[in-house]
Amino acid sequence: MDLSKLTTETRNQKTMHLDTMSVHEFAAAMNAEDQTVPVSVSRALPAIEQAITAIIQTFNHHGRLFYIGAGTSGRLGVLDAAECVPTFGTDPEMVQGLIAGGMQAMTVAVEGAEDSVSLGRQDLIDHKLAAVDTVVGISASGRTPYVVGGLDYADAIGATTISIACNDNAVISQHAQIAIECPVGPEILTGSTRLKSGTAQKLILNMLSTGAMVGIGKVYGNLMVDVRPTNEKLVERSKRIIQQATGTDADAAAEAFAAAGENVKLAIVMVLTQLPKAAAAERLQRAHGFIAQAVKNEEE
Repeated sequence: MDLSKLTTETRNQKTMHLDTMSVHEFAAAMNAEDQTVPVSVSRALPAIEQAITAIIQTFNHHGRLFYIGAGTSGRLGVLDAAECVPTFGTDPEMVQGLIAGGMQAMTVAVEGAEDSVSLGRQDLIDHKLAAVDTVVGISASGRTPYVVGGLDYADAIGATTISIACNDNAVISQHAQIAIECPVGPEILTGSTRLKSGTAQKLILNMLSTGAMVGIGKVYGNLMVDVRPTNEKLVERSKRIIQQATGTDADAAAEAFAAAGENVKLAIVMVLTQLPKAAAAERLQRAHGFIAQAVKNEEE
């Protein structure tokens, strides 16, 4: 295995004396390197756009989105999947993160798990991957066998495959229908891909999940209208979203929130169309969950 050609494994010439830097010098150097990441991500926008479109199609056909990865890459996938539930009100099955070695690997390294091609395949088999689903393989190096195995199995059964790598000409790019490559250059701490590479992966995952949720009607304007009010903070946020979306006052928003059974999206449609709960729900269903379309239908 020759890792010398991977930029994520080479030494950063700007931080060759990291150990003798002052705290100020270290922080400034790290901040300067971090600022290069969004620029690198911007170069991958065409592939990112293709990936978002593919995921929207998957969701529109009632498919699921799977992130698979090892180590930091796997943890980032699990994180993004978990955040979809409270942010967009999704079922936990809709977006799932799989990490080599299982959930115990979120906190403790599982030796050898990422080197197993068969484990990547088996994890997807265990989750009953179907042709209607999409699999996003995440690997900073772009060569993780666990990810390769998962992508190959997904492709073999007809699922959509997407890869995210932080090196050019990555191995996993050859195993995906849509390849996202975001080379961020050498890390300030040689080989520590939880740094710039991890930041790039997080930025890309943010775009994939958020863009796809926008594309299936879970956002109105720039408001997260399918948020689940599972705690006091989210209850108050839900009422505030209703206010912001409709221009109503706090009392009217709270009343609509209660009348809609604490369903933010439904409450907004009820206020904007002045329809009762059942009629507003029917209107929203016909609009496939898009508030703007439901309201437009009323205006017409």
